[in-house]
Amino acid sequence: MQLETERLILREMVPSDFDALYKVWGDRDIMQHYPYTFDEKRVREWIQRNMERYQIFGFGLWAVVLKETGEVIGDCGLTMQNIGSKIKPEIGYHIRKDQQHKGYAKEAARACRDWAFENTPFNMLFSYMKYTNIGSYSTAMANGMRLLEEFEDDVNTITKVYGITREEWEQCR
Repeated sequence: MQLETERLILREMVPSDFDALYKVWGDRDIMQHYPYTFDEKRVREWIQRNMERYQIFGFGLWAVVLKETGEVIGDCGLTMQNIGSKIKPEIGYHIRKDQQHKGYAKEAARACRDWAFENTPFNMLFSYMKYTNIGSYSTAMANGMRLLEEFEDDVNTITKVYGITREEWEQCR
């Protein structure tokens, strides 16, 4: 499975992506909104978990690759997440710190959104994040998502949930 945008390729992760992805998930600044920073073991497990998701669901988080250089700069994709005690399809993204603020998360998330509505039966897609993660909810809004709810939880203190329906997506295309 591979998606292409103007500047990016999104493809399935492979074990050899470890070093590039460790630069993302092992970075305390990037993961400040996540419950923990990943150590080497967690990164390897994350890659393996996504490889299993591809087999089970046909999707997962994909490696985000710069077309120009072939460099892996993060991940973006669709996963099934527990959001407010319900399992929902969620678009998630993590981009390496030196590649942030260039529109890559927005571009990758938009490609994932379009792919999901074109290739799955989901009538609504979500993104959720810690209330302090301005970059994440800005990306969600830039891709047509709207704030649906906020709730208190043990992980994020306050979680924001954004979403877009298939109908809203069709109108913004």
